[in-house]
Amino acid sequence: MVRMADKTSSADRPASVTVGGREMRIRTIAFLILGVLAIWFIAANTASVQIRLWIPTVTLPLWLVLLVTLLVGAALGWLLVRRRARG
Repeated sequence: MVRMADKTSSADRPASVTVGGREMRIRTIAFLILGVLAIWFIAANTASVQIRLWIPTVTLPLWLVLLVTLLVGAALGWLLVRRRARG
């Protein structure tokens, strides 16, 4: 069977590798690795810490502080990517 040629050259495509018979972008693999490392880091830090929120000082588990920081960073990154895609 004859396969039709792709209309885009390999230079126009994002870098990818084949994993388990599936083509994955290197960016996706890096994102997954960083996500696993972040979750491992959060799980390893369970002590309570004092945090000053301008005026009040609160005591929270460090894993919760790290998780909130990770989620806020992910939300900001998502918003920036979405904004760039529009403009």
